[in-house]
Amino acid sequence: MSYHVLAFFMGLLGSLHCAVMCGPLVLAVPGPRSRWKRLSNTLMYQSGRTMTYALLGLMMGVVGHSIEVAGWQQSISIATGILLVCMALFSLWGRRLRQVVHWQQTFVHPVVKWIGYWLQRPGGHFMVGMLNGLLPCGMVYMALAASLSADTLQGSGVFMLSFGLGTWPTMLAVSLIGSAVKRRMRFNAAFWLPMISLLMGGWFLLRGAGLDIPYLSPLIYPDGAVTCAGAQ
Repeated sequence: MSYHVLAFFMGLLGSLHCAVMCGPLVLAVPGPRSRWKRLSNTLMYQSGRTMTYALLGLMMGVVGHSIEVAGWQQSISIATGILLVCMALFSLWGRRLRQVVHWQQTFVHPVVKWIGYWLQRPGGHFMVGMLNGLLPCGMVYMALAASLSADTLQGSGVFMLSFGLGTWPTMLAVSLIGSAVKRRMRFNAAFWLPMISLLMGGWFLLRGAGLDIPYLSPLIYPDGAVTCAGAQ
């Protein structure tokens, strides 16, 4: 499976979590009565959110590319796997830590104020989407950690762009159809988000282990090259 196809399906599966957590914000975005204008505003909102993900991916790519140049590709893959597993365990057992809650509230408050400002501005849907992409989200953290292992700086940006596009089907449905979608969804985000994170963490640990398993755990040589059995 292509690395970017994997990112798309991470977004597609994670969008169930996004619909639960961000659905109220999406529905709060005021929309005109015209169906086509509402669709245009929704597309602008989703484009802004995806743009933020891509920019964050490029920022992570700067870090990941520096590590790759230093010949630490295998180490960063293992570190990414450990980080994802720790995130999963924290989600399962550490969600109520007061310090983390306080940090999130401190960070979110100014972002929410700016969202409120742009909600009142004509054509502000793109900026609302970009600001929404900055709100704390476990799925986004997981995708950003995964983007560190992309082969190039641009690859990290494309990884996060693919992740963002993967969230579109569910988020567009929530935006256009409304709360009826949310009422029909039975998704236990508190359980499935850590499970997805554990699965991805295990994959990165295998990838960094270099067990010579094609595509799952390819050999990583000291110069950073990755080879898969049967590759030309």
